[in-house]
Amino acid sequence: MAYTFQVTIDSHSPHSLADWWADALGWEVEPSDEAFIRRMIEEGHAREDDTTLHNGTLVWKAGAGIRHPEGLERAPRVLFQFVPEAKAVKNRVHLDVRTGDDDPRTVVERLIAKGATRLHEGNQGPFAWTTLADPQGNELCVSH
Repeated sequence: MAYTFQVTIDSHSPHSLADWWADALGWEVEPSDEAFIRRMIEEGHAREDDTTLHNGTLVWKAGAGIRHPEGLERAPRVLFQFVPEAKAVKNRVHLDVRTGDDDPRTVVERLIAKGATRLHEGNQGPFAWTTLADPQGNELCVSH
């Protein structure tokens, strides 16, 4: 049997990082179901302190997800989950962002303008990439 998966990224500010990555990838942040959250609190399945406001919307404090605009059939969901500690060491897993027809240098400069940090340039044979860190320090590579 083949399994599906989602990619989960630890974050001290999951909703802000989900916004950044959705913009970086051209994906969508999953909408919050405020009515469902309020019902869970009213029924005693959740507490008010399990929630927070993000851009004026009631959301679960524990995390935020993003999806490819064509749905989960196109690409796995990415979940940004709250952890209290900051990132301390290099990621053992990272996302490789492939730019398709877009110029990767232009994409890199756009991401840097939005808070990414350039870490280094790499190449192997005909392949080249730029390694960046997102605003919370998680590594990613940008290439064709």
